[in-house]
Amino acid sequence: MIYRELFIQATYLAASIFFILGLRSLTKAEAARKGMQMAAVGMLLAIIGTLVHHEIVRYDVIAVGLVIGTIIGYPLGMKVPMTAMPQQIAISHVLGAIAATLVGVAEYYTHLQRTGTVETATMAAIGLEVLLGGLTVSGSFMAFGKLQEILPGRPITYRGQNAVNLVVLAGAIGLLIYLVINPAHPALFYTMVGLAFLFGFFLVLPIGGADMPVVISLMNSYAGLAAAATGFAIGNNVLIIAGALDGAAGFILSIVMSKAMNRSFGNVLFGAFGSPAAGGQGKSTEGLKINSITAEDAALRLAYARLVIVVPGYGMAVAQGQHQVRELAELIEKQGGEVQYAIHPVAGRMPGHMNVLLAEANIPYDKLLDIEEVNGEFANADVALVIGANDVVNPAARNDKTSPIFGMPILNADQARSIIFLKRSVNPGFAGIENELFYDPKTSMLFGDAKKSLSALVQEVKAITSGT
Repeated sequence: MIYRELFIQATYLAASIFFILGLRSLTKAEAARKGMQMAAVGMLLAIIGTLVHHEIVRYDVIAVGLVIGTIIGYPLGMKVPMTAMPQQIAISHVLGAIAATLVGVAEYYTHLQRTGTVETATMAAIGLEVLLGGLTVSGSFMAFGKLQEILPGRPITYRGQNAVNLVVLAGAIGLLIYLVINPAHPALFYTMVGLAFLFGFFLVLPIGGADMPVVISLMNSYAGLAAAATGFAIGNNVLIIAGALDGAAGFILSIVMSKAMNRSFGNVLFGAFGSPAAGGQGKSTEGLKINSITAEDAALRLAYARLVIVVPGYGMAVAQGQHQVRELAELIEKQGGEVQYAIHPVAGRMPGHMNVLLAEANIPYDKLLDIEEVNGEFANADVALVIGANDVVNPAARNDKTSPIFGMPILNADQARSIIFLKRSVNPGFAGIENELFYDPKTSMLFGDAKKSLSALVQEVKAITSGT
């Protein structure tokens, strides 16, 4: 028996080391793939350690679970396109949080059946587990619905919404405190679980599409904390370590995302960002002229440019145009030009969305520059090629105090010698305001699907450079 326990703890320790090393490797783009592989090895070790645990009595049920998990997990990992990665992550949070919540419910039920009560520390851990797990399930499900456009991406608000949210949260926390003191009240326990699910729905309901990167990272943090609480509840060291790592990483990432939008957590969660502002809508663009351009004219600029800075956005992701971006860049570089990629922290619908898509197209990591690295380069760029981005290049964030995005750090695309937008239309972005850069004399608009426009640019640049 002692050897089995030593094996389990040694396996858990090794798994934790792999988790830490994997997370550390994710801080560098070139080591990210290796980091994911190390994390996968860590998870395999954690599963092996768990499978030899003496409390397991039904391996047939576990085998069924492994098969079902593999059937679900393989398509999620291999078949889901990179453009749908935000939705996949949201669903992954749902599944992980459901597992944590069910474990918490089972532990509570088992303790009551065996002893009629639950120890104070264990009850606190179980309570946090189901509270965080429940709100993560419903909150992540809501995020999935908005990302998949099953639900409206705009904030859904009503009078007294914040007060209702606070009452529901206070009720859940109040029940948790009461249950820690008097745990033998199943009706109150399940009411608390229900309130946690309800709060998750209410929490994400007023949050607009512009804040989805923060919501995704925040739900990741909650799911990690729920897993850590599960570890305390059942005495599993690897769950405590992995959950704490996940929770801390998600929380730090949420702070980074909020800073990238120059906003506080409270403003993200309760500000209904993404809806049209009641007061200032930004400067009026009435009477200003849009300069439309053909693919042939745009290709002439790109073919002979010395420096082109590509600004990818969600429009590129939807059109799945990353491979055409790489092909176009290779043609420009053959002509002696340089191509860089400006990555805004909140471009797309999840943290690192653009990095993932461009890496999938085998674009070198050293050309993916964050906002601090690239903003000083725009003044030297012949062309800023903006593909489906909007709010992250809107000068209103810099010079219009009435704008809802005022103060948000943006990419300095307006400082380039010329700007080419690949857009379907001049409709507002997630922030619900017009982009005054569309009307800049240096700006040209190439309208249409981003992938088709990029393909046309590739063909035109080929024709120009071949002399035909």
